[in-house]
Amino acid sequence: NANRGEPCRAESYHAALQQLYYDPDMDKKNVAQKWLTQAQASPQAWHFCWALLQPDKVPEIQFFGASTLHAKISRHWSDLPSGQLDSLRSQLIAQVGQFASGPKMVLTRLCVALASLVLHVLPETWPTAVPDLLCAFQTGEGVTEADGQARCLALLELLTVLPEELQSSRIPASRRSQLRSALAVDWSLVCSLFQQLLQRLDAPCPVRERVLRCVSSWLTLGIALKDSERLLESCFALLKESELFDTAVETIVSIISQPDCQRFADSLLKVVPQVLGLQEQLKKAVQDGDMETSHGICRIAVALGETHCRTLLEQVDRWQGLQALVSMIMSCTGTPGHYPVDETSSSLTLTFWYTLQDDITSLDAERQTLYLQIYRPVYFQLVDVLLQKASFPRDEDYATWSADDKEQFRTYRVDISDTLMYVYELLGPELLRNLYDKLGTLLTDTTHPSSWQDIEALLFGFQSIAETVDVSYSDVIPGLIGLIPLITANNVQLAETIMFTIGSLAEWLADHSLMLASVLPVVLHGLSNPERSVACVSALKRICRECRHDLHLHASDIMAVSQAVLVKDIHKSPQCMWIMQALGFLLSALPSDEILGKLLSLVTPHIQQLEKLANEPPSSANKLPIVHILGLLANLFSTFDLNKQSERLEVMRPVQTQPHNDHPVVVVLQQAFPLIQTILNKWLNEPEVVEAVCAAFEKSLKTLLHDFAPLVTQLCELIGQMFGAYPQASALDLTRQLVHIFGCEKDLFSPITALLELITNITISIFQLGSRDHPDVVESFMQLHTQVLRRKSDLYLSDRLDIKAVFYCGILSFKFPETPTLKATCLLFTELISHCEDIPVVREVLQEDGKLLLQTLLEAIGGQCPGSLAEHFAEVLFSVSRNCPSMLSLWLREALLPPGFPSSHLTTEHKEHFCQQILREQVSKRQMKDIVKEFALLSRGLQGTEYAASY
Repeated sequence: NANRGEPCRAESYHAALQQLYYDPDMDKKNVAQKWLTQAQASPQAWHFCWALLQPDKVPEIQFFGASTLHAKISRHWSDLPSGQLDSLRSQLIAQVGQFASGPKMVLTRLCVALASLVLHVLPETWPTAVPDLLCAFQTGEGVTEADGQARCLALLELLTVLPEELQSSRIPASRRSQLRSALAVDWSLVCSLFQQLLQRLDAPCPVRERVLRCVSSWLTLGIALKDSERLLESCFALLKESELFDTAVETIVSIISQPDCQRFADSLLKVVPQVLGLQEQLKKAVQDGDMETSHGICRIAVALGETHCRTLLEQVDRWQGLQALVSMIMSCTGTPGHYPVDETSSSLTLTFWYTLQDDITSLDAERQTLYLQIYRPVYFQLVDVLLQKASFPRDEDYATWSADDKEQFRTYRVDISDTLMYVYELLGPELLRNLYDKLGTLLTDTTHPSSWQDIEALLFGFQSIAETVDVSYSDVIPGLIGLIPLITANNVQLAETIMFTIGSLAEWLADHSLMLASVLPVVLHGLSNPERSVACVSALKRICRECRHDLHLHASDIMAVSQAVLVKDIHKSPQCMWIMQALGFLLSALPSDEILGKLLSLVTPHIQQLEKLANEPPSSANKLPIVHILGLLANLFSTFDLNKQSERLEVMRPVQTQPHNDHPVVVVLQQAFPLIQTILNKWLNEPEVVEAVCAAFEKSLKTLLHDFAPLVTQLCELIGQMFGAYPQASALDLTRQLVHIFGCEKDLFSPITALLELITNITISIFQLGSRDHPDVVESFMQLHTQVLRRKSDLYLSDRLDIKAVFYCGILSFKFPETPTLKATCLLFTELISHCEDIPVVREVLQEDGKLLLQTLLEAIGGQCPGSLAEHFAEVLFSVSRNCPSMLSLWLREALLPPGFPSSHLTTEHKEHFCQQILREQVSKRQMKDIVKEFALLSRGLQGTEYAASY
């Protein structure tokens, strides 16, 4: 029956549903699904849906009947036969009553359908919809108590989904606003029902829970706090009942989180004592370890404080109430135990402290002075509380924590760190003095041995602030640097925090280089411990970057320790790369006569190891170490920047004038070039090795810039060899850097041009053979030619560069689904078209096949392109409009002529309007993007939908 075309009998639905739900054959299921979707849209569905709701049908079929009703009402309202509205309404109300006792899924769909009907006819046709529905489900002769409860729950379900349907339906904004106002008019009536049900002592728990959920739903209509005062009181009373506690919390938070409450300060002030009245319950919950209750009460206090802090601050004569609320939230921040194992409340409060601080500092001077007097001591107390909360638990307890608990605690400490940094803006240098005094006491008081956790927490506080705040003017930093060597770091967490603290002070150390001797040994000593790897290596890198000009005396020690840990493989690969970056900073700042010798002593062991690996047959075992060593060299060269140091070196100390020598990195690369060639000969088909070689050259090139010139000719030959054997995106990206830096150097014009020609010919052949499996190569190829056009467009005057073939490769690239590839292609065409006057071959290909370009563009715009891509397509169109307006006028209309192109959703009027807009727009790129976006939506039949609003 499911395959017989247009539905005509209820049995057909039944058979199709049986097939959809129970047939094991997926093809048959898909056929049934398609048929049922068509059936729902047909006019007959208004009649047959009732047959599917009969009591003898299984719940799945009844559910489909209810869903069909909702689909018809929400999407096909205009199909409703004339004069059938009253019948539909009464039948729906009757069905909701019949399904009041279940199944729940059918009842909910029927309620959603009835809600949709109400939204269609309110307020014009059925202005008394809500009172009528309240009446319909609260009366009924001979109704048993069980039936009465079921009907009550059905009514509450209907009242819950009514505002939700308003939120989720595709309703124009003006109509949505009208409906919201119409429903809000009935709030007093609905609220009275809610109040009555909540206060009835004999009302079953499910009914009151449903009331609470229903309240939250109605709040989305913008109900004013003054109209919910008594209801809110009832919700607070329900917090004493454990079964309703969670739902009552949700409802209270929903009510008091309405921003509109700020207009009703009097109502808001009545809420404060109600929240403060929860403190005893909160205290008991904390004592009993009842995390759910303490969490819920904390949510309420924070919701009030966060949402209405400014309003409460403005009630200056009632400041005690706010201060009491702040104290309550402080107690939540300081909930005993460790987050997240013993408590989950404290993390909820952190954003409140931001809010309070912002609101105080935004007040007028007089009130700001008053509140700072009150709240500066509170914020000092907050710092103590936060550091206590950030403290690690005892080692034996921490060992029992799960990996997830440890990760949550790490994230929690990051949030605390951010809060401390922000609080520093309020408290200033006095906060650092406070922390320093406490740390000094802990480290020097021999009568009361301190735990490592207390020391770590104070250092953590320092580091949190120094990480982002300029502490150069603080007089306590020298003392802190002096205290660090006194700390016995016999614990991983403490040792890491010491290192992160030193790293955060790197900029300060650059201005106080004498203090380096105090902390550098601590860092170097820790470097040999793999457990402290990330923190130690991070500290070393930051010191070498910030203090590189002051490390001459320490260079030998840093080199020796670093080389030792690299040779011993103490650290994981990422940390080894960081060490090499640190050494790049260090070496490039040394006196020029020392650099090459120290550089060679550093890289020689690694190059010797690379040579050993290069002479072995290729295998999976030696591929990783080759890639690793090439990575070490790449990272070393990425920070080896002599150009940045020259000015500072001239100021810091005299430099002997010497004849110009090759850059030390160039010397190393020239020596290593035959070895790299040998490696590539064996590993040309291995992407990871090729990428690692390209990365070493690319990072050197980006750092050395024009100093790289002696290597350009050799490198061009090497890239040609790599790309000819196995085309990879990394080789194209390296070529793009060469073009960017040396494109205008006459002496290097020849090898770069030859490489570009070779690469272009090889890539064109890839397109001819089928480029679909190489989206990354295509993307990089487009980027390379975009760079050529921007940097050295006269390369396109060469007879040996097949520009027309590049054009057609770009046309094919528009067919790729990968967003980065499409973006790169759009950039190429945008740039290419802008050169139609000065590059004859570009003008020729546009004259020959500009229409093909337009057809391809329009097809891409009319396809399933996201909004960001539509903007890039618009850039291409804008370039055509600016540079080839006469051609565009001809191409555009011809391209759009075929019916159904680029989409069956487009009418002739749509296309003509689009043409007029495009041809008129030669000034505003933003306007062009809007035109193209609108056309893309029309092409997909999405104009005016919710999707379009976010497109």
